[in-house]
Amino acid sequence: MDVIFLSPGYPPEIPHFVQALAGQGARVWGVGDVPEHQLPDVTRRALAGYLRVPSLQDDMGVVGALGKWMTGRRPERVIALWEPAVVLAARIREAMGIAGQDIEQATRFRDKDVMKQAVRAKGIRCARSARANTVREVWAAVEQTGFPAIVKPLDGAGSMDTFRVNAPRELEAALARLTHVPSVNVEEFIDGEEYHFDTICSNGTIHYENMGFYRPKPLIARSNEWISPQTIGVRDLTQPHLQPGIALGRAVLEALEFQTGFTHMEWFRLPDGEAVFSEIAARPPGANTVDLMNFVGDISVFDGYAEAEIKGTFSQSLERKYNAVNIFKRAQGQGRITRIEGLPGLLQRYGEHVVHIDLLPVGAQRRNWVQTLLSDGYVVIRHPEWDRALEIADAFGTDLQLYAG
Repeated sequence: MDVIFLSPGYPPEIPHFVQALAGQGARVWGVGDVPEHQLPDVTRRALAGYLRVPSLQDDMGVVGALGKWMTGRRPERVIALWEPAVVLAARIREAMGIAGQDIEQATRFRDKDVMKQAVRAKGIRCARSARANTVREVWAAVEQTGFPAIVKPLDGAGSMDTFRVNAPRELEAALARLTHVPSVNVEEFIDGEEYHFDTICSNGTIHYENMGFYRPKPLIARSNEWISPQTIGVRDLTQPHLQPGIALGRAVLEALEFQTGFTHMEWFRLPDGEAVFSEIAARPPGANTVDLMNFVGDISVFDGYAEAEIKGTFSQSLERKYNAVNIFKRAQGQGRITRIEGLPGLLQRYGEHVVHIDLLPVGAQRRNWVQTLLSDGYVVIRHPEWDRALEIADAFGTDLQLYAG
């Protein structure tokens, strides 16, 4: 099978998907806007060929160049696991007569206003929202939702450029920081616990489901530098309080007519137990959450996805053995990392439960914590017991410290 893969080297987890597809026997033809020598080694070894284009933002330019490059080949899949390329992938499918998600379907996964309209039409509970293209329209939308409100890009990913505004002055400040964003979605603020629900599907059948929990809520973590945010892969999906979210996720996939690939959905659990839809993307979660899924079950989700995409089956184990936690660390101070404290003692206490450590070394430049959840590194721990997993994660949150200067 010939497969076109858009952006095969980025984000960081993508090369493993490329490798897994090749492992399933696919000939993977990469398309990206970086020189081939800059691709990760994993990607270059797995590709059958690579087409560099000037920009993945120029849809018609990519379609034209790809059509010429694919002359004599008959690709059966176009894959985009990086969110900005999802609609481009659909455009390529339509232009080349390749089966899969079309432009209308892809737009429902990228445009948050279109997405929520489609979900509401099926009677699914989600926050009141409105599209806004001008400052005046933002103010008008907030008049409808009331304060507090959420303002975020229509086609954003994660919680980047997302603001909770509680009063007119805060809305003015948020608008001043969103001048680079052409259109936003203004939403009613939903006060609930925040979860994500992830799936791997083929031909409309869900083969794999994952539930994750954010601690604290992403907007709180994005607003306070001192916090060590946690993303938790939940072991036991049979817990009663999770069932409304699972049912919600399945209903959303049906409403949006999703067929084949990876999905990542955010949802809220209200104090009364009700599940409320937030948003969904036709891609895997970022911030090393796919690795977290692997650690939950001791499996390869990369291989599982590739098998579902190419063969329509999923033979990875569905047993969930652990609660697994990513603890992201942010250094104190600015500049370069000068020292790391607390790690030896933590490893002495909890080493058997630590499965991965990736901290910036001494001398490395700090990352911009606002722009990346990975911040200055992270630690992954896991434990079969929920309370014990949280206890260990919190110890790494408080006792492990990075300093910069």
